[in-house]
Amino acid sequence: MTQPFHAKSMAELPDLNALAARSGLEFLQDVLNGTLAQAPIGDTLNFWPIAVENGRVTFEGAPQFDSVNPLRTVHGGWYGAILDSCMGCAVQSTLPKGKGYTTLEFKVNILRSIPLGMTVTAVGTVQHTGRSTGVATAELRGKEDGRLYATGSTTCIVLTLPSPAG
Repeated sequence: MTQPFHAKSMAELPDLNALAARSGLEFLQDVLNGTLAQAPIGDTLNFWPIAVENGRVTFEGAPQFDSVNPLRTVHGGWYGAILDSCMGCAVQSTLPKGKGYTTLEFKVNILRSIPLGMTVTAVGTVQHTGRSTGVATAELRGKEDGRLYATGSTTCIVLTLPSPAG
């Protein structure tokens, strides 16, 4: 498997033409295989996509010191970011060429604290994708212990992207 491409500037990120010219699944596969850059938020928060299929996307990550709150535990925003990413990408994986998405709302249920540095796996699964909305759920589990650390649900709005230049 090719290493993911980590963009270091806005110019290195895929533009809307790159997204609109591919189905959502093709776009995510190109990110996974390193043809297109992955989202910089993954570099910032130390998580990344590891598997993509129609209606299901898996991320892996490990919270680091920079993700700790004043109580010395992993901030809820870290849970939210990895879950929002895998759920939104799961919705994206079901979209045809010319369509994109953005999160309309999401909910996270934190069940237990993730130890710093522990690798977790977040699996997002689509429940429904229609003309205007997509709905997905996710589970966040420890990679080694298999324990459930959090769950999430989302509603995404489906958008029409600008036509590719050409």
